[in-house]
Amino acid sequence: MDQATTSATMRAISQNIAGAPDVLKIVETQRPVPARGEILVRVHAAGVNPADWKTRERGVFANGAKPPFTLGFDVAGVVEAVGDGVTLFQAGDEVFGMPRFPHPAGAYAEYVAAPARHFAPRPQGLTHIQAGALPLASLTAWQALVDTANVRPGQRVLIHAAAGGVGHLAVQIAKARGAYVIGTATASKHDLLRSLGADELIDYRTQDHAESLRDVDVVLDPLGGPNWARSLRTLRPGGTLVSILPPDDTFPAKEAEAAGVRAVFMLVEPDHAGLRAIASLVEEGRLRVVVDEIFPLEEAARAHTLGETGRTTGKIVLAVAP
Repeated sequence: MDQATTSATMRAISQNIAGAPDVLKIVETQRPVPARGEILVRVHAAGVNPADWKTRERGVFANGAKPPFTLGFDVAGVVEAVGDGVTLFQAGDEVFGMPRFPHPAGAYAEYVAAPARHFAPRPQGLTHIQAGALPLASLTAWQALVDTANVRPGQRVLIHAAAGGVGHLAVQIAKARGAYVIGTATASKHDLLRSLGADELIDYRTQDHAESLRDVDVVLDPLGGPNWARSLRTLRPGGTLVSILPPDDTFPAKEAEAAGVRAVFMLVEPDHAGLRAIASLVEEGRLRVVVDEIFPLEEAARAHTLGETGRTTGKIVLAVAP
């Protein structure tokens, strides 16, 4: 890279302290330079995830990184430059990915430098905005249902918060695996979920899934708390409960063992092969991402405020570049 590139600056969202959404500020900062094995991506879109606003509120990343820092893991954009040794991509390639999770990736910015294999080619037919909505949520669903639970044709799969960011993608991935898919969501979201392939829907406000469901093979639970134990009651012997929230003292590991089922916590990881599998589903017309709201980069605080309501359908995305 030439000196002009290495000394360039960029816009990014930064926070100096833990707190509410208003701690997120637009700043001018140094543009990163890709190290060996890394690519520099000009970010066109950055997805917004619960991990972002939880990190903002706590003021610390999982690896202990403290402010000032830049949030964001979901990236869609164009390769600007490649570091030594990179053969997967070249400048001008369109990519999407979830770099470095759960360590800081700095996706709420105009440029991101990260390992090349944390990205994959952008799925054909998707805009940058749609691709930016996919990585963390789709990889979470894929790794939970495919890698962890090994969902197979004919199995009964229960997906909680089925209209959420992870949930609406999990419905489609389970369906693509040949499963009978049951989702919990408010009644107003049932039509959307049917269009995504859900076979059976439960309005959690008027119906108790723990009383009405039995013989479920796999439960994907992004809710936690009392829902964990209640979901165990729906599983058949040998079934699997996959939580994407870290266990606390309410996590029913002993109860699961006593009932002859498995209860596990799964943390999503960067996954080049998983991204390519997800891209294939998109290109085959078997997976589509629902984008609820789009905000410009400088309105990241508004995006967090909306996300924290818990009422969105699908994903929130920051538009970073045209």
